Amino acid sequence: MPFALLKDRALISVSGPDAEHFLQNILTTDLDTLGAGEAKPGALLTPQGKILFDFLISRAGENAFRLECRADISDDFIRRLTLYKLRAKVEIAKSEQALVTVAWGKESIASENDSTALADRRFRDESVTRTYADTADAGDIAAWQAFRIAHGIAQSGADYALGDAFPHDVLLDETGGVGFRKGCYVGQEVVSRMQHRGTARRRVLIVRAELPLPASGTELTVEGRPVGTLGSSAGTTGLAIARIDRVKAALDAGQPILAGDVPVTVAIPAWAKFSFPQETVSAEEA
Repeated sequence: MPFALLKDRALISVSGPDAEHFLQNILTTDLDTLGAGEAKPGALLTPQGKILFDFLISRAGENAFRLECRADISDDFIRRLTLYKLRAKVEIAKSEQALVTVAWGKESIASENDSTALADRRFRDESVTRTYADTADAGDIAAWQAFRIAHGIAQSGADYALGDAFPHDVLLDETGGVGFRKGCYVGQEVVSRMQHRGTARRRVLIVRAELPLPASGTELTVEGRPVGTLGSSAGTTGLAIARIDRVKAALDAGQPILAGDVPVTVAIPAWAKFSFPQETVSAEEA
């Protein structure tokens, strides 16, 4: 069973009588659908609907939740949560020893007696679990990154900058990270409008090449015009956030797509429900 110890993650606990009500009112994730033993993605947004912080959230007992996020943003995340706390009866704290181990494959589902293992619900077509406990082995972090990339799961820092992406851009609407039937939360109006009008045009795509891909941040271009930006990669496979209308126009016209100087092919993740738009933009409009 392949696994990897993720040393760049942090755990934040939010507990108390008002914990669920407090989080439900500010985060994108619908906690009414969050079951025990699972971790779902989510975000805290700006009022304009951009992602300020991304995370995985799970239940940690009665009136308690665990937020797993990037270690380098954890202190800022806690400060932002505290700003929204007001008079809510909640306690917000960061774990001093955050050890996150991720495992994947057919044998990754832990036994029912292992209360620390959580099913990572971002992965629709694979079994992936996360465990918040010590491990004697670091595992294979490169294999994990390759697996994540191959399945089209983007994460901030590696694939997009916080403050620069909407939930739809990084497929939170398709991985269970946005509750469209819950009440209001920060940025909800913008996200709901994008959903109901079908105006999301930037999406995560899987990029493949015959040569090693260039560095993260390299533009995807069509005849010199930008259509997206490359994120993380593992050899000849990577992720990009791209304008799917511009990509569709290039595909229809038979125009090559380049990541820097490297020709690439692009594909929608196999599990995703969105598709390339039927109507495309012209080169002049792009």
